[in-house]
Amino acid sequence: MNPSSHTEHAFAEAVHRNQATQYVTLKSHYDFIVCGAGSSGSVVAARLAENPGVHVLLLEAGGSDQVASVIEPGQWPLNLGTERDWGFRAEPNAHLNGRAIPMNMGKVLGGGSSINVMVWARGHSSDWNHFAAEAGDDAWNYESVLAIYRRIEDWHGPADPQRRGQGGPVYVAPAHQPQPTATLMLEAARSLGVPTFDSPNGAMMEGDGGAAINDLRIRDGKRLSVFRSYTYPKMAQPNLTVLTKALVSKLTFEGNRVTGVEVILDGRRQWFGSTREVILSLGAVNTPKVLMQSGIGPETELQRHGIAVRQHLPGVGQNHQDHVSFGCIWEYAEPQQVGNGGSEATLYWKSDPGLDAPDMLHCQVEFPVPSLDNAARGVPRHGWTMFAGLAHPKSRGEVLLSGPDADDAVIIRANTLADPDDMKAALASVEMCRALGNAGAFGRLVKGEVMPGQLGREAMEHYLRNAAVTYWHQSCTAKMGRDAMSVVDGKLQVYGIENLRIADASIMPRITTGNTMAPCVVIGERAAEELKARHRI
Repeated sequence: MNPSSHTEHAFAEAVHRNQATQYVTLKSHYDFIVCGAGSSGSVVAARLAENPGVHVLLLEAGGSDQVASVIEPGQWPLNLGTERDWGFRAEPNAHLNGRAIPMNMGKVLGGGSSINVMVWARGHSSDWNHFAAEAGDDAWNYESVLAIYRRIEDWHGPADPQRRGQGGPVYVAPAHQPQPTATLMLEAARSLGVPTFDSPNGAMMEGDGGAAINDLRIRDGKRLSVFRSYTYPKMAQPNLTVLTKALVSKLTFEGNRVTGVEVILDGRRQWFGSTREVILSLGAVNTPKVLMQSGIGPETELQRHGIAVRQHLPGVGQNHQDHVSFGCIWEYAEPQQVGNGGSEATLYWKSDPGLDAPDMLHCQVEFPVPSLDNAARGVPRHGWTMFAGLAHPKSRGEVLLSGPDADDAVIIRANTLADPDDMKAALASVEMCRALGNAGAFGRLVKGEVMPGQLGREAMEHYLRNAAVTYWHQSCTAKMGRDAMSVVDGKLQVYGIENLRIADASIMPRITTGNTMAPCVVIGERAAEELKARHRI
């Protein structure tokens, strides 16, 4: 055993011993209770636990991340439909030819960061300036958030000291030795007049967009989840307790002050009190669910299920947003390798130069991925996919309750493609996608386009309604802002409720441009900053 692996093994033993001790000596009260160990909650818990005098309880409904399908980047699809997936499904949607599309979400230590494709996408500068305008707080603007990214990153790519940081907890690097499918996509983009960059973050996300090899969270061929980067290194400390298989069912109160949480742990109900604050980081589906089942939300929705209204907040569960994508598939002339989990290049571009951010989000995947409904068109044994995505869809959905209890399934009305402008944007995005995939750059690699092919307007619309799938970026269901539909203020405090904050993708006023893991880390960092300032820790 080399010295490094010996040290890792010794630390793992220390973590195991400490957490086993914490489990058999659970306290009735903790200073802070963080609900959800995903890309935001892992950050909040770790930052609060930096102070040895502060006792933190981190609750995760899922189980261990010590499985091959989490650790090995290329195995991420094997987690879908397993115990590491909440298995959500949107309601049947007339705008998708009646289809009910899966809305998978991580249910494991690390949340989505343990089962995603590991893309680190910071969001566009205009996204963060929009956040700041909605919150009325410059701490959310691009300049402020850029400082957070510089502080937290450990960047292993071309030097860019103005925008990138080194030595932070978040290891980020360009895809290692990207496959030809990825590099040729950049060549194709240049042939269409789209600029290419060293990174899809930095300068590329301050203008019209462009194309680049992805920044990924992979080191030495292994996944790096946010949980592993932030929380795990502190789990040998006696002031941090991490409980798995702990389903948060309800908040408890004295008046409108949160006193703790009710949890289903090992099949039995248990209560934990918080002497300072509770932070919900359960994601854009379960955060509004727990809020509503605790009496916080639209009074009509609560009354429908016999839930006493503690705080009427009509925005809870509303404003649901998600990136929607449409698979375009090409057949390889010869079989090709799959690298780094399969997604190694991205293109962001504007269909209209007047937009404040790119509205096209194209994600390259090095294997064929048709929707179930379009698979009958014929799927090549060896091929690749370009997902033509909408970075800022106008359609809005909602998350509703089916009942008042923790085991009552949540209702997701995603309303994908409900806004007619989204179909127009989808047509433009797929047209751009086909131009990329059929460009001369791919001539020596690709035998030909498999789908959608050249279709008339009506046939293409039908194809897109059958092709539409989620990028798994559900967000915005408890938005930050100052209007009547806002749920949290700029400090992420829930309106009308004391000692309760939200830190996850649900607080986004609008979905960010690109994958949502990196913005969720920033949300966790912002929450930790506010909590430390408020409690002087």
